[in-house]
Amino acid sequence: MKSNRSIRAFTRQEIKTVYRVMAMRRDMRHFLPDPLDDALLARLLGAAHMAPSVGLMQPWRFIRIREPKLRVSIHTLVESERVKTAQALAEREDEFMRLKVEGILECAELLVVALANNREAHIFGRRTMPEMDLASVACAIQNLWLAARAENVGMGWVSLFDPEALRLLIHMPEGSRVVAVLCMGYVAAFYQSPMLEEANWAHRLELNDLVQTDYWRDENATPGSFYAASVKG
Repeated sequence: MKSNRSIRAFTRQEIKTVYRVMAMRRDMRHFLPDPLDDALLARLLGAAHMAPSVGLMQPWRFIRIREPKLRVSIHTLVESERVKTAQALAEREDEFMRLKVEGILECAELLVVALANNREAHIFGRRTMPEMDLASVACAIQNLWLAARAENVGMGWVSLFDPEALRLLIHMPEGSRVVAVLCMGYVAAFYQSPMLEEANWAHRLELNDLVQTDYWRDENATPGSFYAASVKG
């Protein structure tokens, strides 16, 4: 069998660009009011629709929020949950309330991403793992995020809301499920590092602590992952 190196379809520079887009992707919260061209939005949603899905079920649904009053209502739902989340964080409540967690009223485009109803009909790959429909939608969101960053469009994933309240607000059918509210639009600048790192809220973990070989090891055990071995080599 021939090595796949002989049939590689991408140049080294193209490969580097893919990794660069991943490294420069950011969860954005600050947006400019400039509108996005419909053709651009169509390209981005097309990228989302190219995502893999278990059993090719394609469970994702995208609702483009255009009505200003509806956007305000969604913001109200998010603000309500933001306050409840802050209260649940106890000693970090004040710190959390100082964070900007969404750009719903400022972004050019607001999308609600949802799981379709009647998903129980799809059992290919889901008989023992029904949550794979959610995993498939997450893949679509990631595709959209990377395509947006490549197009110099900012995107932020908002999850602070009551999903059932939002489902009812936008008249989604029973059995469907809201997954995300996505803020999209041009930005003055992308964050140099993830905003929560800049705010000293959380920091990216070391990859070596997250990769293991063959069996799960205790988190306090001495690192000995494939990643560590490959770096040493």
